[in-house]
Amino acid sequence: MAAFITAQRAEHRVPYATSCRALGVSQAWFYKWRHGDPSAAHARRERLKVEIARLFAAHRGTYGSPRITADLHDDGWRVSENTVAKLMAQLGLVARRKRRRKSTTRQGRGRWRAPDLIKRHFAAEQPNRKWYGDGTEIPTDEGKLYLDSVLDMGSRRIVGFGVDEHHDAELAYAALSMAVAIRGGSRRWPG
Repeated sequence: MAAFITAQRAEHRVPYATSCRALGVSQAWFYKWRHGDPSAAHARRERLKVEIARLFAAHRGTYGSPRITADLHDDGWRVSENTVAKLMAQLGLVARRKRRRKSTTRQGRGRWRAPDLIKRHFAAEQPNRKWYGDGTEIPTDEGKLYLDSVLDMGSRRIVGFGVDEHHDAELAYAALSMAVAIRGGSRRWPG
């Protein structure tokens, strides 16, 4: 905007005060921009920006304004967390959160464990020889949903699935029932 005001003066001889009034900006702001800001506060803020960028890079982008402020205090700077947050926003620095992977699969720790009938040989030569099940949690705006699916390793197709609000045996049974029905029904798969 200040460049536009300067251009109006150079091209059309419009006074700075008139342009500032018409555009709704203060003359003090314009002159500060035009001549640079020689104030000590501006110089300190520029040094602070450099220091914030250095600390942010040193912590590989994982520190937000509270931790950066604490590091600045350790280095002898007197600055508030809000100022650091504002300067980080101006610099476009946004901290990345550490994402903790939530594992819903738990290994059996009791005395009984299901036997490994396939001995870690997952491939199947023909359809309907090996089926595998999987459960997935799906976060939605209305709460969590759970999806259980049955995969036929011979054809590499999902042959059954079930969706419910609760991850329980009934959901697994629904997915398995759909797979049995799609692949021939109970007459082909007794029991």
